Amino acid sequence: MGFALQVYHAACNGALYSRPFIESFEETPMLVAVLTYMGYGILTIFGYLRDFMREWKIEKCHIAREREEQKDFVPLYQDFENFYTRNLYMRIRDSWNRPICSAPGATFDLVERSSNDYNWTFEYTGRVVKDVINLGSYNYLGFAENTGACATAAGEVTVKFGVGMASTRQEMGNLDRHEELEKLVASFLGVESAMAFGMGFATNSMNIPALAGKGCLILSDELNHASLVLGARLSTSTIRVFKHNNMQSLEKLLRDAIVHGQPRTHQPWKKILILVEGIYSMEGSIIRLPEVIALKKKYKAYLYLDEAHSIGALGPYGRGVVDYFGLDSKDVDVMMGTFTKSFCAAGGYIAGRKDLIDYLRTHSHSAIYATSMSLPVVEQIITSMKCIMGKDGTTIGRSRIQRLAENTVYFRRRLQEMGFIIYGNNDSPVVPMMLYMPAKIGAFGREMLKRNIGVVVVGFPATPIIESRARFCISAAHTKEMLDRVTTRFLATASTSNLQNHCPSIF
Repeated sequence: MGFALQVYHAACNGALYSRPFIESFEETPMLVAVLTYMGYGILTIFGYLRDFMREWKIEKCHIAREREEQKDFVPLYQDFENFYTRNLYMRIRDSWNRPICSAPGATFDLVERSSNDYNWTFEYTGRVVKDVINLGSYNYLGFAENTGACATAAGEVTVKFGVGMASTRQEMGNLDRHEELEKLVASFLGVESAMAFGMGFATNSMNIPALAGKGCLILSDELNHASLVLGARLSTSTIRVFKHNNMQSLEKLLRDAIVHGQPRTHQPWKKILILVEGIYSMEGSIIRLPEVIALKKKYKAYLYLDEAHSIGALGPYGRGVVDYFGLDSKDVDVMMGTFTKSFCAAGGYIAGRKDLIDYLRTHSHSAIYATSMSLPVVEQIITSMKCIMGKDGTTIGRSRIQRLAENTVYFRRRLQEMGFIIYGNNDSPVVPMMLYMPAKIGAFGREMLKRNIGVVVVGFPATPIIESRARFCISAAHTKEMLDRVTTRFLATASTSNLQNHCPSIF
């Protein structure tokens, strides 16, 4: 049995850090990699065999076969995408899109369903699985509640203003609560101004094109979220990708950009924009922000920081990765974040200098054409943010931030002591646990659900083909007893689903 080689990524320039910065990743063991490739190979061979049987109507399940009336239409997907969906994804489709019927707090109630046609369709059994421990929601600070100050405030605003705005901010949809929210966000982040948007994905994809265009260069981390990737592509800027969190790779691209300029003409770039995230949601890693800021200052570039997962979840005051490293928010040119995680609402924000925000108000497609954010959502954000800042007159927000940090360190340490392969930074509430083999993805999710634990499992193409994983999101709402119960049942699940193959270092 081979052993995994553990690789630690420490800070390259310790002088820039006020605290140790260590992230650990493990190379996939050779035996596990070979078995994983073999697993996908066997599934692919059997997939082609089943497609052949479907063509000749030997296969009993005919749902995967194209209907006669569809054959004259242009296919919506490429052949391999169809093949992958039919023969690999469908085998474990029951591990995703599970409907719940309660608030997605520390625990939730799950609607049970079953399938009689190999996961192509599902039927509800009428049974509800109660009190499933929630390890999948981005409920970092525990504000996904149907009781308490946030729920009460949102309910009162709904009664007074209704749910929808039915207009854009520039027409009849700009209310005093929207402006109060933006002033509160700017105060929370320590910047001059901020602007809120109704959709987090559109905050990236629609604002990056307003900030960069033809003749500009975008340097993007290879693991950036799809919204950042889409925004960069829509901007028509030249895009170059650097290795994840690798400052040597980023500096080389910056140096080459300064030396060589634009292709063919060699004119200087109009603008160089670096795109990074605070916490990477599939890796559990934290951006090396002090080094990124040092490089962007050295080469006179601009920095766009996506704090979707880090705002509220990092730093002693919950102000994200800038707060975590003790940096000045003015060193980040564009601060972006979402309200969908720590604040348990919807939408996103762009924050920074006042002239930047004023420019976006008149040039951002999301600002001009999108309907205003719903008032109950605005109130949820305002109430939860004031709680985090302590403006509600209590220390509830501060205690939740501290509890999240404690839960994160405790849960990660417990899994590592048990011998599981864990990715990312010790302070990241996103905790990826490696499963590797395709058969283990569905097995782990099903076995955990049998033990009343709801988890998210992720495989190819969302991850590299040999790096399938379970991804846990820790919350301040979790108790130590809950986390102990989860880790105890992990061992039982590991035994049942034969996860020993994935953790040769302990089994």
